[in-house]
Amino acid sequence: MNPIAQELNQIIRKENPFLFEMMSNIGKNLYWPKGILSQSAEAKEKAHRINATIGIATEGGRTMHLHSVMGSLQEIEPEAALTYAPSYGIPALRKAWRDAMRTKNPSMADAAISLPVVTCGITHGISVFADLWVDAGDIVLLPDMMWGNYAMILSVRKGAEIRHYQLFDEKGGFNLKAFSGAVSAAAAAQGKVIALLNFPQNPSGYTLTKAEAHQVARILTETAQAGTNVVAVVDDAYFGLFYEEETFKESLFSKLCGQDPRLLAIKLDGATKENFVWGLRVGFITYGIPVEGDSAAVYEALEKKTAGAVRGSISNASHLSQTLVLRSLKDPKNEQEHQEKFEILKARASRLKEVLRDPKYADAFEAYPFNSGYFMCIRLKTVDAEALRVHLLNTYGVGLISLGKWNLRIAFSCLEETDITELFDTILKGIGDLELKQA
Repeated sequence: MNPIAQELNQIIRKENPFLFEMMSNIGKNLYWPKGILSQSAEAKEKAHRINATIGIATEGGRTMHLHSVMGSLQEIEPEAALTYAPSYGIPALRKAWRDAMRTKNPSMADAAISLPVVTCGITHGISVFADLWVDAGDIVLLPDMMWGNYAMILSVRKGAEIRHYQLFDEKGGFNLKAFSGAVSAAAAAQGKVIALLNFPQNPSGYTLTKAEAHQVARILTETAQAGTNVVAVVDDAYFGLFYEEETFKESLFSKLCGQDPRLLAIKLDGATKENFVWGLRVGFITYGIPVEGDSAAVYEALEKKTAGAVRGSISNASHLSQTLVLRSLKDPKNEQEHQEKFEILKARASRLKEVLRDPKYADAFEAYPFNSGYFMCIRLKTVDAEALRVHLLNTYGVGLISLGKWNLRIAFSCLEETDITELFDTILKGIGDLELKQA
């Protein structure tokens, strides 16, 4: 094992031995190298005359660039767009994102948490989390309705065992009984629980109620207090898009960080959906866990290991993308712009619920509960979901996503309000077509 990795492990083990136990074999071996990057950082600070360390080209003391590139970026200097960003991310962006995180989650305003490390979108953040905390054979808890890429990252790439629990109970709320049972079973099987929680949820568009959020946090905290190491990963990709009063409008991270030394809360979020910049690929990974000793040293060690994982995969996220996100966060119009877009999406969700109350759809399909995010799902009653998806696409030019035998996902994030009635009427017509063929 690299001596630097050993040094970081000693810091973590000293301040919180449970945290070290939770870490994967890769995580224990990760480190931030004291090589070219650290020497370049020292040179950037002290080499005031000649700096011949950085692997970029310069000209006349500035970053070398093509006018055909920079001509499209009139207000951004080449140094803020074309150069390598630190593997940790731009320091000002990391701080600004943490400040914004505290503002959006008032209950964690004083919580001791790490500085976020920048990832290349949340998908990359999930992969980085998996590198640090998931070994082959580990059990990862996910609901039966889930984003398919979790399986690619956690099961295919890392060799984890994904165990499902039923997302909804018979009353149409989060299935706390199924979740609690899955947590207990994983704890008994391995003495370690990894629970990945995604709200607003993809694909269902469901967010926990305030009461449900309290119970989920209680289940995980009590499991940790009983002696099981718990890694609670909160995927906040669609954070902030909460459309109804009863939804819990903070991240579950705020209820989990700082609860118990055996409970590690990991927040995965990003500008991707929160700032409506999907293609810029800027995400963040943040840690929260109580430490009796020097929490700053533990968080610094975790940040170094995380940056090492970034360095060892993509080197760093786009400097230009990070600069654009940082400028957006600092823009005084940012909050107003967010609210305007939120109201558009909320109106679409409200219109969906209004249209779906029409009894003419009742015999053909029913909607799963939804109150947030980008998506909602319907459960078909008489025809196969994939067969209907293909028929709607080929016959009517309507594109949807089939999930399993009975479910269709609808992204209302890209539906105009005026198209909603037509969409469901077309789905109903497509179902009728297939029923005639089956008759």
